[in-house]
Amino acid sequence: MRFAIVSIFPGLIDAVMAYGVVGRAFAQGLAELRCFDPRDHAKDRHKRVDDRPYGGGPGMVMQPGPLVSAIEDARDFVGEGATVVCLSPSGDRFDRDKAAEYAKKITPTAAPGQSAVAAVPGIVLLAGRYEGIDERVIEGWVDEELSVGDFVVSGGELPALIVVDAVLRHCPGVLGHELSAVQDSFEQGLLDCPHYTRPESFQGQDVPSVLLSGDHQAIERWRRQQALSKTARHRPDLLDSLRQKGALSGDDLSLLGDVAKDE
Repeated sequence: MRFAIVSIFPGLIDAVMAYGVVGRAFAQGLAELRCFDPRDHAKDRHKRVDDRPYGGGPGMVMQPGPLVSAIEDARDFVGEGATVVCLSPSGDRFDRDKAAEYAKKITPTAAPGQSAVAAVPGIVLLAGRYEGIDERVIEGWVDEELSVGDFVVSGGELPALIVVDAVLRHCPGVLGHELSAVQDSFEQGLLDCPHYTRPESFQGQDVPSVLLSGDHQAIERWRRQQALSKTARHRPDLLDSLRQKGALSGDDLSLLGDVAKDE
């Protein structure tokens, strides 16, 4: 999949995307990312991309001309059928399901002579700055608006990076182990279970004995119980959703009963 981020701070994007599993995915050619700077399309010598809002008020608004030109260049890069997404507090909430939806757009095979990355439409992520973006850009060139939470940050770059990272985790070959994504929090509607590594004892705290037992069935049962318990404590709304969907097995309900007794 190809990602394009429209931003006046491409250096910020490049710096973050060079690390971890995301950086490895790009290095291995599993995905591509390119930044498109609206300043490259500014008409004045100061490379200005913002101006005062009509009607008055605080702050500056990003002008439509440079943004639209950058979006069109980004569309050319990611391919026909690209989805243009604006990161915005007024957008729909970005979550695990939306990340998986974007990832499903990937086609694992390509036509002869064409790379698999280039064979599928990508995503253009529009990262705004200042007080906001001229609404005509939203109405005419944006397909979706997404929000990563009910808070405001200085620009759309960090939310855009979150979207890229979350989507890539669902792409085949990106994670080091095929089960890593399956066991992530939210993948099965639950928070992840606790994890431990060496040493067995650290400052008076020991690794739970079941994890040292070698009994894989007991370990899996313990992990499931811990995930249920953690979700019940921290995100009971997720557990309620699973109950309503009938997605909790009889064993799950039994494990939850054991958790309630222990508490």
